[in-house]
Amino acid sequence: MGRVGSMGRNPGDGRDGFRRGGPTESDLALRLRKLAGPSRLRLEGEAVRALARYLGLLFRWNDRMNLTALGPDDDGLQRLALEPAEAALRIPEAATRMVDIGSGGGSPAIPIKIVRPDLSVRMVESRTRKAAFLREAVRRLEFAGAVVENCRLDAVADRAVLRETHDVLTVRGVRIDAAAVSSFRRLVRPGGLFLIFCSEGQEKFAWLAGARVERRVPLPGNSGRELAVICRR
Repeated sequence: MGRVGSMGRNPGDGRDGFRRGGPTESDLALRLRKLAGPSRLRLEGEAVRALARYLGLLFRWNDRMNLTALGPDDDGLQRLALEPAEAALRIPEAATRMVDIGSGGGSPAIPIKIVRPDLSVRMVESRTRKAAFLREAVRRLEFAGAVVENCRLDAVADRAVLRETHDVLTVRGVRIDAAAVSSFRRLVRPGGLFLIFCSEGQEKFAWLAGARVERRVPLPGNSGRELAVICRR
């Protein structure tokens, strides 16, 4: 990966007072392989390395900016990396365009993009500092076909050029109300999928009028979290 350029004010680059705390990428890769072992996930070596690179960057930025809940235990690795990797298996091979709402620290969008590099991914994040992290992650991971939208959801959904153009929409940790549902539906084509990360037994789906819950998939580990796979009619 290319080094930080001369402007170099990125958290975790060792300058401007930012600490280089957190585990090394090799440690993270080892932990990811161990955690993925008991599940059906079969992550290739390059995917594991890219996930570790993303998580290492997230640990360093998180020291300063509190991008997401990320502690020293393995639950954060499960939630931020392996659960999205499992979700990627639920995306049809024919899908080409995905939009992630409230991308924050980059999960689930970045791990899904790592596992499915063929997908074009649009990350929507209204907070400027979090959008800056996402852009840096895209740069460090050398993603092709990844766009960061530093704006509100409704501003993206109101663009005629994006109307019903995405095959998949992902959302996690975002408050879903009637306005959000309207925006979701404008962004996803009929027959496309909503992938909703939620807690087991959590009923969030009455708001999706005109959609059907295809299945609810337990996510890796014993967290009780699951993925709702919902088809937009």
